[in-house]
Amino acid sequence: MTMLNGSILINHLSVNDNRSHFNCIHAIHDEVSVSETLCRPLEEKQLLKQHEEWVAIHGRVYKDVAEKAKRYEIFKENVKHINAFNNGKDLGYKMAVNKFADLTNEEFRASYTGYKRSPTRVLSSGHAKPFKYANFTAIPATLDWRTKKAVTSVKDQADCACSWAFSAVAAVEGLTMIKKEKLVPLSVQELVDCDDNEDGCWGGHVDSAFEFIIGKGGLTTEEDYPYQAIDGTCNTAKTVNPVASITGYQDVPADNERALLQAVANQPVSVAIEGGGFDFQFYSNGVFSGSCGTDIDQEVTVIGYGKTSGGNKYWLLKNSWGTGWGERGYMRILRDVKSKAGLCGLATEPFFPTA
Repeated sequence: MTMLNGSILINHLSVNDNRSHFNCIHAIHDEVSVSETLCRPLEEKQLLKQHEEWVAIHGRVYKDVAEKAKRYEIFKENVKHINAFNNGKDLGYKMAVNKFADLTNEEFRASYTGYKRSPTRVLSSGHAKPFKYANFTAIPATLDWRTKKAVTSVKDQADCACSWAFSAVAAVEGLTMIKKEKLVPLSVQELVDCDDNEDGCWGGHVDSAFEFIIGKGGLTTEEDYPYQAIDGTCNTAKTVNPVASITGYQDVPADNERALLQAVANQPVSVAIEGGGFDFQFYSNGVFSGSCGTDIDQEVTVIGYGKTSGGNKYWLLKNSWGTGWGERGYMRILRDVKSKAGLCGLATEPFFPTA
């Protein structure tokens, strides 16, 4: 095989892999010698095409050929695992190739989860009060706060691990709508930039975010202080006119899905979960019942609950990974499980703001 003036010469070979015969194409590029499709079966060619299409859809740009090759191998393994799961036993939910498909699970966890346990669970606002909804019994069979116009659109935190801020903001937005009948998208970036008790894109916790909102007198709008997905310097000029405030917050009794149900029946609730697992990374639709523990690493907001026609009870979660993940950015996750902590630990640290 030779190269003439940077052109590509293609040789067709017949190869026996002891299973089947197929044609192989060996291509050498003028910039760097790379075997693009060396004796690959049809499946490999399809995966290469799928990766190219995925790169175009998600606007992914790789720094060089080596990086592209590395990312392709990760993409390929993820796709194989996803397909194997979807073609296996029906567990009530499916996975899909999404924007995280060229990341290892370790990379995904590092870049897209951002929970940090508070150093103390008793902060200045005294959230450890008697549970506000302990005696509430008028619990609807199903509830979706979106239908009550108490949920703003799904956002995308990008590779800034500030789910704590998105979860806190979603809970405050919901409460503001319930109390004032006015749904206003609030500024996540104000929390990321200005809350000195958190680590911005490196993690935080929702109760400390509530503390900041109380001390600051509220949050400004997303329009006035838009999300940038970076740790920025606090722009105090943009924070002088808060449009939504809270007076306090409470925690739901831990490890108690019944108490969580009482709270969610009254307002959206912030919860911490273990969302860094492979099944969670590629969740697409259905009621999630996949592999996860209680090593919580992501903050989301419970915005409802329900029951499938097959009898599976679920929580409805709003995440901050964009609309390309899950059910347009939402997840249904199994409710009333054997573990007191709830599936993925969602009942371990629930909080809700008060006003």
